Amino acid sequence: MFNKIQLYLKNFDWIIFSSVFLLACFGLAEIYSVALGQETVSLLNFKKQIFFIGAGVLLLFFFSFLDYHFLRNSSNYLYLLGIIALIAVLIFGETIRGTRGWFFIGDWSLQPAEFIKIVLIIFLARFFSALATQLRPWKHLVLSGAGGLIFVILALLQPDFGSALILLLIWLVMVIMAGFNKKHFLIIALILLTVLSGLWLFSFEDYQKERVLTFLNPSFDPLDQGYNAAQAIIAAGAGGLTGRGLGFGSQSQLKFLPEAQNDFIFAVISEELGFFGVLLIVFFFAVFFYRCLSSLKKINNDFGIFLILGAVGLIFIEMFINIGMNIGVLPVVGISLPFVSYGGSAIFSAFILVGIIESIIIRSKINY
Repeated sequence: MFNKIQLYLKNFDWIIFSSVFLLACFGLAEIYSVALGQETVSLLNFKKQIFFIGAGVLLLFFFSFLDYHFLRNSSNYLYLLGIIALIAVLIFGETIRGTRGWFFIGDWSLQPAEFIKIVLIIFLARFFSALATQLRPWKHLVLSGAGGLIFVILALLQPDFGSALILLLIWLVMVIMAGFNKKHFLIIALILLTVLSGLWLFSFEDYQKERVLTFLNPSFDPLDQGYNAAQAIIAAGAGGLTGRGLGFGSQSQLKFLPEAQNDFIFAVISEELGFFGVLLIVFFFAVFFYRCLSSLKKINNDFGIFLILGAVGLIFIEMFINIGMNIGVLPVVGISLPFVSYGGSAIFSAFILVGIIESIIIRSKINY
């Protein structure tokens, strides 16, 4: 047993682990900084985040030692469990900021939608890997799309527009990786346009429509929906090269910037640590993406390849959208910055994804 663990640790990609752990440490420092700006300084969230990161690291190592083929064999059960969880949260969940998407146990919360993203990646990885030599474009587009659409609809019922968007983009990324041609993408684009039009007319809440309108015209509602984006842009542009210093960001410390430790933590980093701090964040993400993608050439099965592509795709999408909404080029949709933002469910799911990636890499290096 000890020799097996030693073998796994020897083939563990420590560069991937170091990049995500350093990102988490950056976030932890900024959460501490935000806590200093409260009228009554409370380090409760800082202490919680330490626990989240510690537990996340344990989950990472657990899933890295777990044979990822188990996920393939369990994908249908995980998918069914995901549906049950999303239905249960609609019935028994608590509402935060207009979204009924959390289970609460005392002071601790759990957001199922964060883990559903992983379930969808596993489900689609198995689906497309099984079709590698017999792809039937229209049939498999419809079947995979139906599988993802169930999750999207349940997320919209909360309503959690951000998670629904991410789930839709996960499916799109996996479809692209499966090798469908340009004609199919044109059809997909038309279908998505039709679906979005229907959602706009019949599903979107007023505040969600206002977010889109604010994105198209930032001066649309500068004191309400446009306020968050405006303050984030101010914070992001105020740091200069070296920033104002940890704990000295006026936007976060004076509470002009809402959700500073969650959705807008990138703006806090920009203001307090400046361009060099942002550059380090982007560098660590770049190292993570490079190491994950460069490992693909050593993997000899389609399921493992699709899993890594799906996991990397999800983390990239969330990073891109979060940074985009912090600098004012994308609408505010309530998506956190992976590994950096405060929140247990998001941290756990991100570290689980890294653990799955590590499991695939370890087993690609070991000769059975």
